[in-house]
Amino acid sequence: MTATLLDGKAVAKDIRDELEARVTNVVQRLGRPPALAIVLVGDDPASEVYVRNKLKTAEDAGMGVNLERLPGSSSLAAVLAVVDRINKDPKYDGILVQSPLPKTLGADAEQRVFDAIDPGKDVDGFSPVSAGRVSQNREGFAPCTPAGVIELLVRTKTPIEGKHAVVIGRSDIVGKPMAALLLHKNATVTICHSRTRDLPAMARTADILVAAIGRPAFVTPDFVKPGAVVIDVGINSVTSAEEAKRIFARYPERLQVFQKRGSVLVGDVHPDVAETAGALTPVPGGVGPLTIALLMANTVRAAELRLR
Repeated sequence: MTATLLDGKAVAKDIRDELEARVTNVVQRLGRPPALAIVLVGDDPASEVYVRNKLKTAEDAGMGVNLERLPGSSSLAAVLAVVDRINKDPKYDGILVQSPLPKTLGADAEQRVFDAIDPGKDVDGFSPVSAGRVSQNREGFAPCTPAGVIELLVRTKTPIEGKHAVVIGRSDIVGKPMAALLLHKNATVTICHSRTRDLPAMARTADILVAAIGRPAFVTPDFVKPGAVVIDVGINSVTSAEEAKRIFARYPERLQVFQKRGSVLVGDVHPDVAETAGALTPVPGGVGPLTIALLMANTVRAAELRLR
């Protein structure tokens, strides 16, 4: 068996294409395009890449977008002041504070910043108000990655209702909201984590297996029921030659990428899973593009809510 690849790039393009008419409608009725403010603190290389992709996608969609940069030496009070200013600025419909924040801001900095975002502009869906609305299946903004996974499953006509979904990971950003959204689609949901006993056996009961733990190639074929749908949320950069050889021993083309660049991307799912799963999201090109597409969709919807 070779898994069918679930093309996140294609689904993300469909979502972006559908936004064009909605953006035009907002411009006609609001006098400006839907607008997103992105706050970037410090100079984390990965964050720079993510933000650059978000800026480009927003611009390509005809949306307004502004990047607020703060030095890594900024205080938490300074970051909160920027968020407060954007909250009050009527020309912005959405706010995204790029995670992770510098550790110098304190262990609770991200939660305090997310708490400070106006729920009406919380297009990342990280605030406690947004989390509550997702939990109760009420109107609001779901975190973009799990919302993107649902879009992928629905648009590829992957059955969810009545299926057993296992989510590996219990983060507030992916694992918990992912479980809630699957539950709202009438799946039976199990959440697994580092303390789950016999994790591979539990994972093998899944019709839909979602891996969101941030550990390279952690989910091996032993975790997967033959024919299961496997959603790989992870995106990890492997920089160790030994680890690259261990993961990609049977995939010379991927080793060539490592040899050329000194790093290679891999998800939380081992590439050998493609021989057991019925369907699988690739890394890259699976869930990643959907996260950005859903951010744009949430921003457009935030602008539309102003028109009610």
